[in-house]
Amino acid sequence: MTAPAGNEPRPTTDYLARDAKSLLAAMRELIPRTLPEWTDNANEADFGNVLLELFAHMGDILSYYQDRVADESYLGTARTRRSVIDHLRLIGYRLGTAAPAAARLSLSVPSGVTGTVTVQKGDAFATRSSRERPSVRFEYTGETALIHTFDGEPGQDGRQTTDIPVEEGRLFSDELLGVADGRPDQRYPVIHPRVIRRPPGLQQVGGPDVVLVTRLAGVTEPWELQDTLAFSGGDAHHFVLEIDENDQATVVFGDDVFGAAPPTGAEIRATYRTGGGQLGNVPARAIETIVNAPALALLGAKVTNPDAATGGADRESIEHAVEHAPAVFRSLGRAVTAADYEALARSFKGVGKVKAMPGGWNRVRLLVAPAGGGKVSDVLEVGLIGFLEDKRMLGDVVEVEDVAYVAIRASAQIGVASYYVDSEVKAAVRRAAAGLLAFDVVDFGQPVYLSAFYERIADVPGVEFVNITEFCRADRPAPAIEPSGRILLEPQELPVVPAEADYADGLRIVPLDPAGG
Repeated sequence: MTAPAGNEPRPTTDYLARDAKSLLAAMRELIPRTLPEWTDNANEADFGNVLLELFAHMGDILSYYQDRVADESYLGTARTRRSVIDHLRLIGYRLGTAAPAAARLSLSVPSGVTGTVTVQKGDAFATRSSRERPSVRFEYTGETALIHTFDGEPGQDGRQTTDIPVEEGRLFSDELLGVADGRPDQRYPVIHPRVIRRPPGLQQVGGPDVVLVTRLAGVTEPWELQDTLAFSGGDAHHFVLEIDENDQATVVFGDDVFGAAPPTGAEIRATYRTGGGQLGNVPARAIETIVNAPALALLGAKVTNPDAATGGADRESIEHAVEHAPAVFRSLGRAVTAADYEALARSFKGVGKVKAMPGGWNRVRLLVAPAGGGKVSDVLEVGLIGFLEDKRMLGDVVEVEDVAYVAIRASAQIGVASYYVDSEVKAAVRRAAAGLLAFDVVDFGQPVYLSAFYERIADVPGVEFVNITEFCRADRPAPAIEPSGRILLEPQELPVVPAEADYADGLRIVPLDPAGG
C-alpha cells in the first residue's frame, strides 16, 4: 500500500497484491504508519516478521481459493470434474462413463463332439496376460442363454465352429449394498467403481445397467432405474444412479414424494457390470482364454476373436463435455437436422466420430467410426439405433454404416546427424508421421498435405534433411507423389495409417542408396 499524492494521508489499496510476496510487501509498507516504534523490522528473526509472513501465506491461500471459486462457477472456466458434473446436470446432460469394447468370438470344438452347449450370461473369456499388460476380461452379456448344438460334423480345419458376441467388463451379481433405514433420500454406494452406465434410454434395448431389488421378510421387490426422480410418484419403486468424479456410483432413492423410500430392514442388492475403456480394443486373435465357462471347458473348446475388438472408450473428458453438451442441449433431445443427429450420436459412448448424411427423403445415414477406429460392432450399432429411437422424427429411418477408411502411403529418405543414434531418429520420424494420421486429429473429408509431412519430419531432432518419395492413397498408388501436394478425400472418408507392415508405423524409410541402411 502507498500513500496518495497531495495532502490526503489515507493509504491506497493495491488490489493486485494477491500472492504471498505482494501481500508481504504491502504489509511492510504499513509499518512506519501503524507501528512507528517498530524500527528493527529488517531482522528476519523478529517475531513480528514471522507473523507477517504467516499472514501473507494465509492471504495467498485465500486468494487461490477465491480464484478457484470464481473459475468453478462457470462451465467454460471450470477445471474440476465435480464442478462440470454439477453444471451439466442443470441442463440434463450426464457425463459419459467408460464404454466397453465388443467383439465376436469364434468358438470351436473337436469334430467328434455332439450335443447342446449353453453359454450363460457372465461366462467369461480373456486375453493372455503379460508383464507389460494384464489380461482383459470379456463376457457374454445377453439376457437369454446362447444355445449351440453340435452335430459332430467337422469344418474346414477339422473342428466345429460357431460365434459368441462378448463385451469387455465384469459382472457382479446380487451384491449387498446395505440395509435400508426407512429414511427419505437414502443413498448407498456401489462397492466396485467404474460401473458401466449407458446413455439415457438405451436400457430399453439391452436391459437396465443396474438391476436392483430389496428383500424383506422373504419378499423380493424389484426397483426400476430412472434418469431422474422428478416424474416419479411417492409409491413408485424407482431409483437413480449418480456417478461422481472418481467413477464411484451411488444408488439414490426417493423421499416418498418423488419416488418411494425402501422400508426399514430391507436388504438392498444390486447386479451390475464394471469396466470400459480403450484397453478393451484388443487386436485380432488376442482373446484366447476361457476364464469362466464350464460347459465349454469340458468339451475342449477353443476361442479366438478373428477381428479386433472395437467400441471401447474412456470416460468422457471435461473438454469433450464442455464442447458438445451445449449442442446436445440445443437439440432438445430431438434429432431433426444433421447437426442434431451428429451431436446426439457423439454423446453415445463408444462413438469416436460420426457424420450424418441424407440417404433419401426419410432415411438418415450415420457414418460411424468407433472410439479408436475400426469397424462398427453389432453391439454398438444396435445400441446407437436404440439410443436414437425416441429422438428421431416420426417416419425417419436411421442406418448406421462403417466409415470409409483411406490408407495414406508415405515414404521418405532422411539424413541423420552423426551425433544421433540412427535407429532412434528413424523411430521418432515414423511416430511423427503417424501422428499426422492419428484418429483423434483427423476428420471426415479432411485433405492430407504433403507439406505437413515435410514440416513434421524436419522438426524431429537429428534429422538433417528429408526427401519424400511416396505420398498417395493406398487404393490409388499411381502416381507415387500426388502432383498437387494434397490428397483430397470424400465427405465420408477418413485418412488412416496403412495396415501394411512396411507402412504400419506411419512412414516407410527408404535407403539413400541401394547399399544403404
